[in-house]
Amino acid sequence: MDLLFTLLPQFGPGLLHTVGLVLAALAGGLLAGFIAHVLRETGWRPFTWFYWAYTVVWRGVPFLIHLFIVYFGLPSAGISLDPYAAAALTLSIYSGAYFAEIFRACWEAIPRGQVEAAQVMGLDRGQIFRHIQLPQALRAALPLIAHQTVLLVKESALASVITYPELTLTASRIVSEQFVYIEPYILLAACYWLLALAIGRLSRLLARRLA
Repeated sequence: MDLLFTLLPQFGPGLLHTVGLVLAALAGGLLAGFIAHVLRETGWRPFTWFYWAYTVVWRGVPFLIHLFIVYFGLPSAGISLDPYAAAALTLSIYSGAYFAEIFRACWEAIPRGQVEAAQVMGLDRGQIFRHIQLPQALRAALPLIAHQTVLLVKESALASVITYPELTLTASRIVSEQFVYIEPYILLAACYWLLALAIGRLSRLLARRLA
């Protein structure tokens, strides 16, 4: 038990790096997913094909493979990224494919009759979007976004493979340098569990605000 408290401060920088990476990837992923969804909603065939290719390819290939392509493959094209930039970019695009599907599903769940009734009442497309479609889609999407964010936290552990100093790499370095094995991974598991718990609590608070 004393060793746990001794090791705990060493996880501070790793925790901050993990949170920073997840926040950047969450913002980028939500933006990428929303843009992909909007492009699909235009109904223009090239955008529809792009949406299909994006969601199928990025969800169908393991995140680690995408990360290797970005970090190790792009330098051959003259584009070199540091570990943080590579991890944040890859996580953003990867999670964006899932967020795009979340937005699509929640959008399609809105009863068509509500939109038609709003059109009969004289509301234009922008008013229908702001007052009818967007509020309902947000309420429906919030639990799914929270779940995907928890998965994003877990996927961020793979950034340790390209030496980004997040939680998992912190634990691995403690193991290799101090030759203790159980305690670092107990603390690592606790950190990820607390992050998932915090995301769940925040999601419920936001859900009550939007209700």
